[in-house]
Amino acid sequence: MDSTWQILHDNLGKALADTAYMVVVATVIGVVLGTLIALLLYVTENRLFTPHAGVNTVVGFIVNAIRSLPFLILMVVLIPLVQLLIGDPYTPTGGAISLSIAAVPFFARVAESAFSEVDPGLLEAAVSTGATIPQIIVGAVFPQALPSFIRGVVLTVISLIGYSAMVGTIGAGGIGDMAIQYGYNRYETGVLVAIVVILIALVQVIQWVGDWAARRVTH
Repeated sequence: MDSTWQILHDNLGKALADTAYMVVVATVIGVVLGTLIALLLYVTENRLFTPHAGVNTVVGFIVNAIRSLPFLILMVVLIPLVQLLIGDPYTPTGGAISLSIAAVPFFARVAESAFSEVDPGLLEAAVSTGATIPQIIVGAVFPQALPSFIRGVVLTVISLIGYSAMVGTIGAGGIGDMAIQYGYNRYETGVLVAIVVILIALVQVIQWVGDWAARRVTH
């Protein structure tokens, strides 16, 4: 027990900080770029805007291709690219890059689904008033899709927390790295139990905050 407490005291803070860093960076990049891609897919598919089957098909194929790879395989495939970009892929920054690339197509589909839930009648009314596409997106699509959009962000964050644990399999830091190095390799069951409890509590809090925020903006 003393060994478990000592390991947690010496390593838990940095592990949580590394995980937070990776998840926050990946979430920001994933939400920003994913939203832009989702809008492109939404606009090129919806008949009320500027439908373009070619663009929609190509972008959709790329998104689906990246999403089809399990994160562990994607992370290994990206090691040469990350090494080219930052030199050492086995760092939290390297993990953040891999997580970001996984997050973009994931959130793109989530956001596209949220936009698709907007009432077509509302869009037709906006078009009939002569509103431009940017005005319709900002004034009609986003406000109506916001609850689902927020839930999508929460889903992405929770998924990234799980993915970040996989980053530990290559020694890139974070809570997963700590679980493998100390809990698994050193047979410290107490460390594994503590990490599991922390992750469960963290996900519950994030989900609660996300549900509360979604209810606040529901029309």
